[in-house]
Amino acid sequence: MIKKLSAALQLPEGWWRKLLLLGLAAFFINVGVDHFVNPNFYLGIMPPSFPLHLEAVYISGVFEILGGIGLLIPALRRFSGWGLVALLVAVYPANIYMAITPEAFPDIPVVLLYVRLAFQFVFFYWAYSLTKDSFNPGPRALQAA
Repeated sequence: MIKKLSAALQLPEGWWRKLLLLGLAAFFINVGVDHFVNPNFYLGIMPPSFPLHLEAVYISGVFEILGGIGLLIPALRRFSGWGLVALLVAVYPANIYMAITPEAFPDIPVVLLYVRLAFQFVFFYWAYSLTKDSFNPGPRALQAA
């Protein structure tokens, strides 16, 4: 059954790539759903100068869910990776806002706010990695087989 699922999802070679793909898909789906379950947290990290706070929270949640699901669909994987890179760039100002206004987040240690800011670049790289041939089925992968 696992081999059938792996074949249907056209998972990449190697346990690290499989873990990255499935882990990011689960992460983005979970966080996207959380935008609807816990919108107040996401409203709280929005820079005050940005318009349409609630709408932006819901829209980013929808795109996180769609991106996570898209990673699991071989034909959409590369596109979804690029979409998630764009989404991560779009939400980065919220991370910057958290880091430069730690008094607005008294329950979160300041060091974690900066770690989160830096860790976002790891997510950029991971999402970008999913756009590469090694994660995507296609003519090049079939010719090499």
